[in-house]
Amino acid sequence: MRRREVLVGVTGLAALGGGALAVGGWNPLESGDAVEPIELETIDAPGSTAGTASVPERGRVTFVELFATWCGVCESQMEPLAAVHGTVDDEVQFVSATSEPVGNTITRDDIATWWRDHDGDWPVALDTDLELTEALDASGVPYAFVLDESNTVTWSGRGRKSADEIRSAIDAAGGG
Repeated sequence: MRRREVLVGVTGLAALGGGALAVGGWNPLESGDAVEPIELETIDAPGSTAGTASVPERGRVTFVELFATWCGVCESQMEPLAAVHGTVDDEVQFVSATSEPVGNTITRDDIATWWRDHDGDWPVALDTDLELTEALDASGVPYAFVLDESNTVTWSGRGRKSADEIRSAIDAAGGG
């Protein structure tokens, strides 16, 4: 539990400071290692159904955005994400995930309402145990990743990104 508290604290500090801090020495973008799929709970929201999703999904290019409903930059990132999502086909897994403490300070309904209010229209998942966040060695939000068909990270970016930058990263991974 102590590691989770440290990760949550570092994530919060990084988001408040407008940057991100490295949590560990492993960098999935530099390692070339595949990220093992993690089963995440998905919630009932526009473009998303309650259930589970394996992220990343082997055999498909995956785009994943880590976000939080309290994050102003995450809110402003929704417009470029929606623009990109509208241009990718089913060959690209497109998902956003939050590690917020569901059941403590926020509910699934709160996330679904935020999602609806900010025009989300693709799968939204919960990473409450920080499994995906740790697998990607992510810190801070928003933090985006593109993984190729073999689940190798080919691009990552912290903070606000343009639709063109995200789309180019997806295309470079073979998701064009």
